[in-house]
Amino acid sequence: MSRTSTAPVRKVGVVGCGLMGSGIAEVCARAGLDTLVYEVNGDALATGRRRIEDSLTRALERGRLTPADRDATLAALTFTTALDDFADRDLVLEAVPENEELKAGIFADLDRIMTRPDALFASNTSAIPIITLGTATTRPGQVAGLHFFNPVPVLDLVELVPSLATTDDTRERLRAFAADTLGRHVIAAPDRAGFVVNALLIPYLLSAVRMLEAGVASAHDIDTGMVRGCAHPMGPLALIDHIGLDTTLAVAETLHTEFREPLYAPPPLLSRMVRAGRLGRKTGRGFHEHPPRTDAPAPATAATNAR
Repeated sequence: MSRTSTAPVRKVGVVGCGLMGSGIAEVCARAGLDTLVYEVNGDALATGRRRIEDSLTRALERGRLTPADRDATLAALTFTTALDDFADRDLVLEAVPENEELKAGIFADLDRIMTRPDALFASNTSAIPIITLGTATTRPGQVAGLHFFNPVPVLDLVELVPSLATTDDTRERLRAFAADTLGRHVIAAPDRAGFVVNALLIPYLLSAVRMLEAGVASAHDIDTGMVRGCAHPMGPLALIDHIGLDTTLAVAETLHTEFREPLYAPPPLLSRMVRAGRLGRKTGRGFHEHPPRTDAPAPATAATNAR
């Protein structure tokens, strides 16, 4: 049963410290929140922590952060490999890869672990129905989607996605958290695969893959056309490389499963490149060749969750 509360969120947990999780953790800590970050093992946690530290260093070098603010942000962060440490959190944000079974399992574990009766649960999923994740808990009224965009410290949009079970109290507390505490621009999105942004973005990206697959134009010319002809910060194939071909494929498959519309069907070329391990920037090769990854953010552009 959902509990009504007006208590502000002060203690936040972030499950996952990949590109999205580290960005979410950073903006929470920069807002002065007690932020606890989880990863599955020490190596992954060290990589995630280093990613946050590097991001803060870049912000400092660019004059977007003072040394005192950087130190305060680092002091607000703690790291763990034990999910049980989330027991006292007011809110936990899940930011693991786009795998429904994995996410649902985490929500079931958090439901057991988190002791506060008014605790909030949020997912950063790009496309998985929130009701599916909510019903993995005994408190579906306290579960909603908070979909951030990559790179999180740069792009200020958040999609707030309530399910049919989400209470008005939960919706308002999460809106206040994202808008008032984190300073994000919040838009309301329906609990349907792709929400608002990805429902528009994914067909565009898949169309670019189909154009390349059909031999209409080269990857370079497709991307150059959209950058120089439409003033996009990066072309669609470069954006897929930034997101990750595997993530793009997973989101497209979720959309196609729900709507059965041809525009969401993954092109064979995309599926084959994923099978070949050509996943984009994270592997050094996708539709373009990439230098060794340093985790520096790509130019700001709306993007699906990149793990």
